Amino acid sequence: MRPAVVSLVVVSHSRALAEAAVGLATQMLHGPTGPHVEVAAGLEDGGLGTDAGAVARAVSRADALGGGAGVLVLVDLGSAVLSAEMALELLDPEVAARVRLSPAPLVEGLLAAVVTAAGGADLDTCAREADAGLRAKDEHLRDPRGGVSSAPAEASETGTTTTPSASSLELAVTAEHGLHARPAARLVACAAGRAPRTTLRLRNLTAGRGPVDGLSLSAVATLDAQQGHVLLAEAVGPEAEQLLAELEELALMGFGDLPGPAEPLAEVDVPAPAVSTEPGVAGSGLEAAIGPAVRMESVLETADDHAGSVPEEHQRLADAVVGVRARLAELAEQARRHLGQGEAEVFEAHATLLQDPRITEAAHARIEAGEPATEAWSAAVRAAAEAFATLADPYQRERGQDVHGVGDRVVRMLLGLEEPESTAHGVLVVDELDPALAISLDASKVQGVLTRNGGTTGHGVLIATARGVPVLTGVGDRADVPDGTVVAFDARSGDLVVDPEPALREAFEEMVLARSRERGRALRHARSPAVTTDGVRVRVKANVSSLAVARLGADLGAEGSGLVRTEAVFAQWRQAPSVDQQVQVYAAMAAVYHPHPVTIRTWDVGGDKPLPFHPLPVEGNPFLSARGLRAFVEDPSLLLDQLQAVCTVAVDHPLAVLFPMVTTVQDVRWARELLATAARRAGLSAPPPGLQVGIMVEVPAAALGIAHLAQGLDLVSIGSNDLVQYTLAAERGNPRLAAWSDALDPAVLSLVRSVTAGVPEGVRVGLCGAMAGDPDLAGLLVGLGVQELSASAASVPLVKQRLRTGSTAEFGDLAARALACPDGASVRALVQEAQPTPTVRLSGPRAVGTAR
Repeated sequence: MRPAVVSLVVVSHSRALAEAAVGLATQMLHGPTGPHVEVAAGLEDGGLGTDAGAVARAVSRADALGGGAGVLVLVDLGSAVLSAEMALELLDPEVAARVRLSPAPLVEGLLAAVVTAAGGADLDTCAREADAGLRAKDEHLRDPRGGVSSAPAEASETGTTTTPSASSLELAVTAEHGLHARPAARLVACAAGRAPRTTLRLRNLTAGRGPVDGLSLSAVATLDAQQGHVLLAEAVGPEAEQLLAELEELALMGFGDLPGPAEPLAEVDVPAPAVSTEPGVAGSGLEAAIGPAVRMESVLETADDHAGSVPEEHQRLADAVVGVRARLAELAEQARRHLGQGEAEVFEAHATLLQDPRITEAAHARIEAGEPATEAWSAAVRAAAEAFATLADPYQRERGQDVHGVGDRVVRMLLGLEEPESTAHGVLVVDELDPALAISLDASKVQGVLTRNGGTTGHGVLIATARGVPVLTGVGDRADVPDGTVVAFDARSGDLVVDPEPALREAFEEMVLARSRERGRALRHARSPAVTTDGVRVRVKANVSSLAVARLGADLGAEGSGLVRTEAVFAQWRQAPSVDQQVQVYAAMAAVYHPHPVTIRTWDVGGDKPLPFHPLPVEGNPFLSARGLRAFVEDPSLLLDQLQAVCTVAVDHPLAVLFPMVTTVQDVRWARELLATAARRAGLSAPPPGLQVGIMVEVPAAALGIAHLAQGLDLVSIGSNDLVQYTLAAERGNPRLAAWSDALDPAVLSLVRSVTAGVPEGVRVGLCGAMAGDPDLAGLLVGLGVQELSASAASVPLVKQRLRTGSTAEFGDLAARALACPDGASVRALVQEAQPTPTVRLSGPRAVGTAR
């Protein structure tokens, strides 16, 4: 059970103002924990004003949710003060005794109090920090001489600079905006984690400010630490060295504003899901399942309960929320241990939904109106989830699944039902796959998951497939079958059948068994090279989007990375990584794959996949605009930084660089000129001898003109995803165009063959994208002349295994017959006939979407 924490209430004439202040303050928090903040603002008709009764109810809820640790009330002005004072008279005397009205400035005081309460401080400390909220502004602006004050924020009691028993460390402030509110809050939270046994004091050595208490957000803000300043951290206590080490790591990330070197370089334990030995962690990884249906119904729509008194229902809901928050923390740790930090953050985000005022306030208001906690919470959750349905972006719409999942878990807690984790044997049938269920189900017993609603980008679907659990999404009412009914589905084809006839069931079970045996062989030989039966070695590499994925690929036998998607590696960065930061990331990836080479693709950005630190104008057709290399013609500075980092790493590591969206000889010439310039910036006379240079072949013009484009290059990589959409004029992400976006269309295969046949002698040809990760297509691609494949990390073992089953002569014959086919369907049938494992086409209509 979570310990009691001081709660806060914001009283304002304007609800918009109060909610904005709360939104700003809660951004200072990190992770799922933090104080509860209630809003009592505005009048019921939406007008400006305050209501003592509303304030009293908000204080009651805050006191219950905070476990009786105390409530700090912040007000704006005038009648807000009077309403808050009157509210105290309306409260139970025992509750009123735990309330403090603060004279602090609303915004600054709220920020300071939220961070202080999150650190576990008592009510007096929170009130004191709120009162000091203006200190930083006062120190910065109210110098009697009219300038910025340089007086220390807090005088040293001893007159000495360092406490004799203190351990100390200098910390550089590197982020663009210095130690502003959010990074300061992170620093305070770090110090609070070691308090009270270990204390922290800080000084700004550059500006001559301090020392200040490291637990005081307002005091830390007075240090006026700007980019380039140096702080002295002094820690006293039994955990002083550990605290300083944590602060050093935090400083390397710009106190959280540069999620750079520390995040990708951190030692993240990411075991390969398919080879994990821990029971229940890994699923079959077969993309097909057959078994009895196990229906799991949401309780949001059926919540029915008798109401107790209003205070009792408030307390029941508060207890349920606390219990669910604790469970989500357990699931976050489980996800972090098995899947990585990114998946763990999904559950931390879910925990923040439990504090969303749109949900909590609506639920408590319904309780005040006499509804039981279950019905009140369910209605509030449904209203919040419906807001996502109006969004234009499909990915954002699917975030409504998260709201449903968290809401359902709270209702189960209220009703005393078991958590939705399942250990039953069979195929789970759910409305939507909640991430909590996806991480907690026993993957050794659950054969697969069918969802009635939702698509393939839901958090739960992504987590389940990462664990090797087959998932078929969006099958609608075809999943409405009685418990125990046998269902079978193949996520590769999107086929689903209910209660298959005996002959079909037997054939499908044989297919699943054959896939299982093949995958077992592939995993046993994952680290062995892929050599055809006539002795030709084909290198199978991994596509990489993070250091964790790089490690996963190496564990599964990838012989280097054929494609590092740098725009994905740095997608969450708010500002461009420096040359040194990129050097650290690329060197770490090279070390993971040593002695195999790593191929860095330069920034592949555009209007359809923007980077926060390289904004591009909105264009009517982003796929035919300034994408890839074209996006840097007007300002190549960001690209030059990246190439400088590549040159620096290539001095000591086997590295290759790929330029995306190349269509003309002039593109290649300009890219090589930039590379030469970057090498000189790195202190080299020319690009390192070991650095191989290549281009992406993604458009038909590049494929047909490859003999000229590839002159003097070391390699070319066919980007199959883009090549398909540009050849067939069908956007790859548009489901309405799926019928016109067939990677096996003979026109696409002909362009692949044009590249392999047309490159100058000595230039290697690789292929990346979805085609490279499909084991069924491995032999066909080699038969077309492709020498290297860069696949998703999880598919590397099976791709290598398939290549070991045939000869280059057999693969070449398959390619020749495929090129002569009239359409993609004919090629697919031809390819299936050549596979060592059978493929069973299930009867019945196709599903709306697949998890592939």
